[in-house]
Amino acid sequence: MVGQLFAITLQPQLLGISINFAQQATVAAGVGTDCKGTTVTLASPIYGTTDMTIADINPTTGTLCGGTWNRNTGGGIADFTTCNPTNKSGTAFITVSSNGATSNPIAVSVHPIVTSVVLGSPSTDCINDPATNCTVNPTTKACTPTVVVNPYTGSSCLSQGGTGQLAARVYAGTGASQQNISCLAGHLAYTPQDTTIVTIDQNGVATAALPGSTIISTTVANASSSAGFFSTCPPASIVLTPANSTSTNPITVNQNFTQPLTATVTDTLGKVLTGVALSYVSTTPTTLPTSTTASITPIFPGSGAMVAVCEPPTCNPSPFNQIGLFGNGKPVFSNRLVATTPGTNSTVLYIASTQSLYLVPVDFTSTTIGAPVRLPYSPNSMVISNDGSSIYMGSSTELMIFNALTNAFTKPDPTVQGSVLAISPDNTTLVISDTTRQLVYLYSPASMNPIISTIGGVATRAQFSPDSSTVYITAGNQLLVHSTLTGWTSISGSTNPALVTPVSDVAIAVPSQGAFFAGTTTTARGACAATTVTTTNGVPSTSNILYPDAGVLGPTTDRIAATNDGQHVIGATATTATLTDLFVSNLNNNNPSKIPGQCPNDNSALKFLTNPVLTTVIPGITTASITGVVPSSDSSNVFITYTGTGGILPLYNPAASGPGTLSSVTLSTFGTAAPIAPVAGVFSADNTKFYAGTSGDNLVHILSKGTSGFVDTTTPIAPKLPGPDGTTIVVPNLLVQRPRLQT
Repeated sequence: MVGQLFAITLQPQLLGISINFAQQATVAAGVGTDCKGTTVTLASPIYGTTDMTIADINPTTGTLCGGTWNRNTGGGIADFTTCNPTNKSGTAFITVSSNGATSNPIAVSVHPIVTSVVLGSPSTDCINDPATNCTVNPTTKACTPTVVVNPYTGSSCLSQGGTGQLAARVYAGTGASQQNISCLAGHLAYTPQDTTIVTIDQNGVATAALPGSTIISTTVANASSSAGFFSTCPPASIVLTPANSTSTNPITVNQNFTQPLTATVTDTLGKVLTGVALSYVSTTPTTLPTSTTASITPIFPGSGAMVAVCEPPTCNPSPFNQIGLFGNGKPVFSNRLVATTPGTNSTVLYIASTQSLYLVPVDFTSTTIGAPVRLPYSPNSMVISNDGSSIYMGSSTELMIFNALTNAFTKPDPTVQGSVLAISPDNTTLVISDTTRQLVYLYSPASMNPIISTIGGVATRAQFSPDSSTVYITAGNQLLVHSTLTGWTSISGSTNPALVTPVSDVAIAVPSQGAFFAGTTTTARGACAATTVTTTNGVPSTSNILYPDAGVLGPTTDRIAATNDGQHVIGATATTATLTDLFVSNLNNNNPSKIPGQCPNDNSALKFLTNPVLTTVIPGITTASITGVVPSSDSSNVFITYTGTGGILPLYNPAASGPGTLSSVTLSTFGTAAPIAPVAGVFSADNTKFYAGTSGDNLVHILSKGTSGFVDTTTPIAPKLPGPDGTTIVVPNLLVQRPRLQT
């Protein structure tokens, strides 16, 4: 009859309940319905069990007991308040009745107290019990639940969209008394820590989603514990190509035109993946900004390359002790897609000196030198943000910040002193070395509390990876590396023979799978950790050596730089006035078929197999120090700046597949004083000009690129930077530039 109780449903009707000996649990209230399925109230429900020696139940409240409830105890002790263990494993079925209707039965699995759960098939030393749905090998005592098919054991990864039945080993006790009670535990519920990597239904069927590894928690006997991990297979390769275009690599993209890209991501089992959270980083963010989408939009003429990166923790993440297992937790790189933007642009050049209190701006869209800007202190260093908006100058007293768009100081920061060594490609972080306090700062100019982190040391050079996630810092015979994923890593000569002597410079080859370091021996260290896998109780875990030695032993270099084509690391040495070209053959990615792909797991496979194809003396100069190795963004030219004598500017032209040619540009004399040495230099963004600050005449020479190469025929800039006495003109040894549209 409508409105009268017809059926009772008790949950969880499919999964049942699992409880330990003497454990109590509450059963969900039954739901009554009439003949049309409309919910009706249960009047005086009564709960019952098929075996109160296994699982007893309070008939009024439905409270479960993993054993037998006290009844008629006497002495003022209320009934159903003490759950007495019978230590009897098995399954009982409970129901609830009301007004002549009885619910579906629910299985209650009772077992010894669970002490741990481990993902993997429960196939060894299971406790046999006739009441459990298990098949037991009489010889080995191995017990396998018959309901588990194709169990996922954590011994491999699954491709995106693939499914696997999760199973687990459930243990009671510890040490020698530990028992596998998997066949007694009843239904297990699985929960991933990261649901973007895997989803798991109520039956324990896992469906792989995005690449990565995540911890799986298992709920049994009303308690959850970490049981293991799940791995969705990582990318094995990322192929970056222009979308809707027949262009090859390199491609031509006009200024302010957006060229869509296609990133084809293939995992380690050959599955093409979708929805992978890639980042797109540029080798020249000033002209070709890093993109949050699969596209290239040059904002100035020039040349650069875009690389797609699957970078943990946003892509292919992993728990720390699983990094490297199956390739999860490590970055994966695409090929380099080179883009050239035709045209020319003007330059705004900023000129300063470590011996002067003035900064001189020169805007080449006008015909006059800008008014000198007086600085609070003499700068010891100067860098410009990649968007051209801010100039950061270090000093022994404070950090000076200059707005390059308004030609005015933004603010000084007296809490930070020292040399500004580098700025991240995303313009968010500076590296500052304080020689007085012997601290290295990571500094965020836009933050209210700008000092992000510090570490002890006196740093000399620093360079960020193109995605801004890692910075490599040289500090004497110590290497300091900071990663957003792993924090600080310090590597010293006491633990690494290659660092017994100081390292003097750092260069990052693209894609940034590591860094090269100048010194008595040119070395390299991989960004890809060297992973060792160990297995305990069937559960694999990893240990990693961060930034391992890549086995590179190059000749002596004082300063080094990597070309954007990923093929050359150019070094120069002062004592012998020598230039070295380390040809990095395994990073040659002009061919899209050469895909860097996954991080290698061992040092021998790291992509730093270098061959010094050219080591030659630079003729015509005597060098006291090498002040810079400055490559053009299109990798066609490399200038060497130095202190000393010679009156020439060494020029190296790398070849596409091996050693290049060394020449020089003679610095012209304008006026009475002759140039002695180019002490600093910077390319224009379109690579058509090179600005060189020179000693001897204290000018900035403008070298122009023509059909026959660079020539010094343009009237130079006379910044006339006054020295400490206010009258002596000093050498312009600090130069930065920002591109500007032609007017």
